[in-house]
Amino acid sequence: MENPVQLSSYDCVLQFHLEILRIQCDFVCRFPRYESSMSLCEESTKNLNSNQVDPNNPSPPSKRSKIDSIDCSTGDKIQKSRADMVEGSDSRNSENSFNTDMANGRSKLGSFDPQLYSRQLYALGEVAMRRLRISTVLISGIGGVGVEIAKNLILGGIRHVTIHDTKTATWLDLSAQYYLNEQCLGKNRAVESWPHLEELNDSVTVGCITEELNENLLVIITEATLAEQKQINLWTRKYGKKFIAADCRGLFGVLFNDFGSNHIIDDSNGEPCTEETGNVFVLEDTKHNLEDGDYVTFREVKGMVELNDCPPRKVKVINTMEFNIGDISAYSEHTEGGKAKTVKVPVKMEFVSLNEALLDPEILVSDHSKLDRPPQMHVIWQGLHMFFEKEGRLPRPQNLADAEQMLQYCEEINTQLPEKIKLEKVDARLAKMLSFQAVGNLVAMNGFIGGIAAQEAMKAVTGIFTPIHQWLYFDSLECLPETDSAYGLRDEGACRLQGSRYDGQAAVFGWNFQEALAKQKWLIVGAGAIGCELLKNFAMMGVACGKEGCLIITDMDNIELSNLNRQFLFRRSDVGAKKAEVAGKVAKTFNSQLNVVAMCERVGTGTENIFDDAFFEKLDGVANALDNIEARTYVDRRCVYYRLPLLDSGTQGPKGSTQVVYPFLTESYSSSHDPPEKSIPICTLRNFPNTIEHTIQWARDLFEGAFSIPAELANQFLDDPRGFFDRIDKMHDSQKLELLENVYHYLSDDRPATVEACVRWARLQFEQHFNFQIQQLLYSFPEDQLTAFGTKFWSGSKRCPHAIYFDSSNPEHRQFIFASAFLRAQMYAMKPIDDMDKVVELASEVKPPPFKPKIGLKIPTTDEEAAELAGATSDDDSRFQDLQLMLAKLKPDKTSRLVPIDFEKDDDTNHHMEFITAASNLRAENYKIEKADFMKTKQIAGRIIPAIATTTAAVAGLVGLEFYKIVSSSSKKANLERFKNSFMNLALPFFGFAEPIRTPVKKFYDKEWTLWDCLELKGEMTLKEFLSYMKEKFNVEVTMLSQGVSMLFSFFLPLAKQQQRMNMKVTDLVESITGQKIPSYVNAIVLETMCTDEHGEDIELPYIKGIFSCFGFEVQFGKAYITNTSTYLLM
Repeated sequence: MENPVQLSSYDCVLQFHLEILRIQCDFVCRFPRYESSMSLCEESTKNLNSNQVDPNNPSPPSKRSKIDSIDCSTGDKIQKSRADMVEGSDSRNSENSFNTDMANGRSKLGSFDPQLYSRQLYALGEVAMRRLRISTVLISGIGGVGVEIAKNLILGGIRHVTIHDTKTATWLDLSAQYYLNEQCLGKNRAVESWPHLEELNDSVTVGCITEELNENLLVIITEATLAEQKQINLWTRKYGKKFIAADCRGLFGVLFNDFGSNHIIDDSNGEPCTEETGNVFVLEDTKHNLEDGDYVTFREVKGMVELNDCPPRKVKVINTMEFNIGDISAYSEHTEGGKAKTVKVPVKMEFVSLNEALLDPEILVSDHSKLDRPPQMHVIWQGLHMFFEKEGRLPRPQNLADAEQMLQYCEEINTQLPEKIKLEKVDARLAKMLSFQAVGNLVAMNGFIGGIAAQEAMKAVTGIFTPIHQWLYFDSLECLPETDSAYGLRDEGACRLQGSRYDGQAAVFGWNFQEALAKQKWLIVGAGAIGCELLKNFAMMGVACGKEGCLIITDMDNIELSNLNRQFLFRRSDVGAKKAEVAGKVAKTFNSQLNVVAMCERVGTGTENIFDDAFFEKLDGVANALDNIEARTYVDRRCVYYRLPLLDSGTQGPKGSTQVVYPFLTESYSSSHDPPEKSIPICTLRNFPNTIEHTIQWARDLFEGAFSIPAELANQFLDDPRGFFDRIDKMHDSQKLELLENVYHYLSDDRPATVEACVRWARLQFEQHFNFQIQQLLYSFPEDQLTAFGTKFWSGSKRCPHAIYFDSSNPEHRQFIFASAFLRAQMYAMKPIDDMDKVVELASEVKPPPFKPKIGLKIPTTDEEAAELAGATSDDDSRFQDLQLMLAKLKPDKTSRLVPIDFEKDDDTNHHMEFITAASNLRAENYKIEKADFMKTKQIAGRIIPAIATTTAAVAGLVGLEFYKIVSSSSKKANLERFKNSFMNLALPFFGFAEPIRTPVKKFYDKEWTLWDCLELKGEMTLKEFLSYMKEKFNVEVTMLSQGVSMLFSFFLPLAKQQQRMNMKVTDLVESITGQKIPSYVNAIVLETMCTDEHGEDIELPYIKGIFSCFGFEVQFGKAYITNTSTYLLM
């Protein structure tokens, strides 16, 4: 018998891939609108495959054209089994995840580059990342929504992404599909987009499948008819695949999930597992933050040992500090201590088919102010599909006849629905709105829905986070300009398609509004993840694309490898370049009409000569894309001062938020504050750590205290010895003595002459920190020590430590010695020994002196005791004088400067994180604290904020929607109800929208004012004249007057000093006290007052904007008064 033909795995995969396309191509017979582009689709598939296959190379193409992935733990190019991955996985990964993988058909896990995906790794966890790296996704429909989904998934590291489309590019696409331009018109959208998507991530195969197709195929379909969606959904259910459908029409969006009847969720919320110390059942001095239904396990319980490492037990919350875990009557008696740790237990979620979900929908509420919308949307979207099926086209923009027909189809759909979901009446306005906008294509909406859909795709293939079950409907009709505004007229003529790249947007808002967008002048602060998305959105919206418009983006940072996973405008070849410059250049490729200016400056007090009055006064608004509160607060203050709108946004893993700040209407960003971050008590860090966070912070402080701060202080002494002694003279005696000891040791008696001396120092540091200090602590507080109340000293949060003895074969001991010696040599500008074995061999030869306890040493047990000791007067005046004398004998001009080492978390070759990880884990071993791996230590020590491209895209989309509202609003008649602050958590999922808080109104006498108001005074005057002016015009007594941090006048100043200042001009007084000339670029100075009224009661006034003659104005005096909208000056 003749042997059958054997196909290679690659040929089988290709056949399967084409079979998927064939299933979709079957729609050509049913939907004529696809016929014109089918040959392009087939040709594109052929071309993509031929471009990547070399017939002379037997390896799959991805092995030849892609950068090798790196296994997170070993650097080997491998695929680990699920069982191998359980041990050492992070706290978000359930111990039952192996069974989950088996249930979901996942028997292998992929490898990835931890540096490239570091921020996403902290959001999803290691197991989720490995699952992404073996997953395959097919995205059909590469329009505005489809390209967003594809971009986000490629950045996220999905191993294989295949894009598919049978449509050709039209003018309507160009308003939102940023990888298409005028030259792409009439060409297949997938073919034209593929080169741009393919270069987003060189560890992802895009375009064709080149390796064995695994079990995790996910089909995502966009811009499809309802009949298409139903047919593909039936296919995915038949073959056990997962299905997502998403679409946007104007300001309307929809998403549907079907992950099958047995989708397993390993981690429902993405929150790290918490661990609390204290009584097992009543946690002392802290809230447990548990909810009913959570699961916990225990360790370190004494007495009731049955609880240690017990299977997860379900929690019943009693109060914020107590919870119940069920019947434990058969267990031993609890005697002491214990830790409760939350455990993630897999959850099964069942989905029904699209056909079933249409008749019995479960809809996630996206906006709780529109609770009546989802049922209406469910009918109206089906009405739109019926319109297309019956008419062969979509409704025309603002066409009344089409809108009426659309309404009839909606009512027909409603009559066919089961009684339990049938609407009492179809919302005619809503149906007509969708009809009017059906051809609308908005990049902001696509970004929001596309970001959510991409996150749902990640949930489908990883089992991490809770999916949307099963429908999501969203609209943002508040974006439409109000009818009485300059852009309120939106008839068929105003929104007619013109064969322009802005057709998709003008179909919704009209051409007058498009012209207004083109004239805008905005500043984007930050070119990171959100900044890149905002720049892309503004470019596609046509913002600043007219002759009068200008979009300025500024960022002083350079591009790093870890940025590439979510900052989609950058490529590997851009690493090291300036973010703003590259981002501006790439944005121009999306829309050549964009007038973008890239700046590489930090926006802050140090650059007010660049971002000065003239700069801000030309702007129409500012969009923040910053990652720290200090910078955001500064920009917020500038926007309040110049009365500019501000759009602020931020993300943290799957969480995101946006805030609108609008002049004279809302509060500012700085008006409300998050609670301060809980600090770690000093004594806990120094002597009584009980969590890994404590030991990591201790190690971080050790790094600064060994390699950064002393070197800086030593250099300060060498640069200016006299000034150095003058500065430290103001310190407490104990602080001065410690500082001088350090400087002298680092410059003289401890200064290494050779790199071998650096190794000796490292070995002695090991002994000092992990042996001697612990022995001293146990000498001062023995293990059986009792408190004054008769309780054990070493109990509760105080963990009894034990000393560690150096072992040259222990990996952590070796890492600490090697990294310490390496960094010590660098600090003294020596070439380090980069051979760990040699360093450890040298260290083993060092014989540390035996431990000798310090008798009478006072070790503080509270921060109060520590502060008291720090402020105590030293009796060792002779030692202080000796140190001063010895330092004075050093010759600064002949003493080599040190090289302070600034902590850098993202360079894994500099040994910074290696030092901190080893030091932290050694200290954790001292105190029997569970250790942390390199990546977790890096996150905590580097204060890394988790980030995912999906959340970034969704947040930037919401910012774009608020931008529409700002441009279409009148500054004095803006409607607060139109604006939305938002918070989302894609992990849960949850969406919350609320009106911004109205700016608080204050009063002095009968005048009302807000934070947006000021007293504007023109003309130079002396301090005496100013005080008299305030008394005469406002009937207030000024008790204090300041400018910035400088006190110009106060009632408690000595009388002589008051008299001296009275006849000085205010500007001269400012310059005299600050010691600096007022810069020429400053048009006005801000003065702040404290005043009392005629009854001597404190009264609050707005700040004073002083515009004086030294800035080009003549001496003038006038009457200032305040209204509730602005400040006016009558001359």
